[in-house]
Amino acid sequence: MANANQNFYELYRSTSIGQTLADTLDELISSRRIEPQLAMRVMQNFDQNIASVLGEKVKARLSFKGHLDTYRFCDEVWTFIIKDVTFKMENAYQEKADRVKIVACQSKEKAEK
Repeated sequence: MANANQNFYELYRSTSIGQTLADTLDELISSRRIEPQLAMRVMQNFDQNIASVLGEKVKARLSFKGHLDTYRFCDEVWTFIIKDVTFKMENAYQEKADRVKIVACQSKEKAEK
């Protein structure tokens, strides 16, 4: 079990599931059904568990090709900006995007080993 004071990345809070959770918690706080401290603990629990659950449960793979525009490594976090990206899914489905930002962090479990 992780140390209670250990920090986890908050990357997944900006995803649709993270924002939906935050909106739901805000509604519960506004209607006085939960305290703000409980909402903060729920979000911390979300941060702690979402990456490991996605890593264990999601088995789909994709590949992508594009032109690397910008890259940066700061505070153990890689950031890549890729332009004219083509994504290829396992089922041969393809999707294109003009610009994609990828943020990659060391997982806490692997960093501790």
